[in-house]
Amino acid sequence: MRSFTGNKCTIEEALRWASSCFAAAGLERPRDEAEILLAQLQKRDRLKIFLERAGILEEKAAAAFAAAVERRLRGEPLAYIVGRKEFYGLEFTVNREVLIPRPDTEHLVDAVLEWVRGRERDICGLDLGCGSGNLAVTLAFHLPQAVLYAVDISAGALQVAQANAARHGVVERLRFCRGDYFEALRGIEPPPRFNLVVANPPYIATAEIETLPAAIRDYEPRAALDGGSDGLEAYRRILKGAPPYLRGPGLMALEIGADQGDAVLALCRDSGLFHTLTLHRDYSGRPRVVLGLY
Repeated sequence: MRSFTGNKCTIEEALRWASSCFAAAGLERPRDEAEILLAQLQKRDRLKIFLERAGILEEKAAAAFAAAVERRLRGEPLAYIVGRKEFYGLEFTVNREVLIPRPDTEHLVDAVLEWVRGRERDICGLDLGCGSGNLAVTLAFHLPQAVLYAVDISAGALQVAQANAARHGVVERLRFCRGDYFEALRGIEPPPRFNLVVANPPYIATAEIETLPAAIRDYEPRAALDGGSDGLEAYRRILKGAPPYLRGPGLMALEIGADQGDAVLALCRDSGLFHTLTLHRDYSGRPRVVLGLY
């Protein structure tokens, strides 16, 4: 790949070079990709990058941009390259230890905040499989009365989540526990009981993972994607482990795959945990979150 770096490289020259590389690789919207990547690396507004495109890109910044372009051409997601991703208006540190937060998951936050609204109560919440902490941190940020536990089996993921909690000033109201869902809470005395449980568990069937786009399949943590033979294994483990840790009246909110609404609702009904179950849909009308009141 021909480099553009040099002593007198302008921002526009760098962007044109990156755009041509992205176009040759078949990326959609190559100019947009180039501008977004450079703006995020520079931690500047994209409009400012555009307005200053005649300016010189310093040699160190040019080298960093060239390296980032190479990573993007290999298929690495933009969020991992720049090390951050926005979720529900907050910026989260991300790396390959954690799943990249998706806009779809914001529907779960909306549903929880709607349920909490108008309820004058202490919230003791639990985020199962917290990853980057995007759910636990966002809920703690918007619910100043809440105390939350964040659980993940990955030590690396918990480190990222703790850093994000500190970044957004909620670390004092979050307790981090390592383990497999509710097993992470064993040994805590007295045992915590929760009136809010949220989870965005792995829900892709094992056989389908190889069909995913390379940016997901080859870079994001497999454990955060693989939901077992039918994509439902994590839901079964969550529902089985939940009873000793629930206190009503409460809400469990589970993100689901777009074709899993009926299956997850059936699992929830069979668990006997809930007196009311509803399906929350995204803006396209696709099933996105199962809500269970207990």
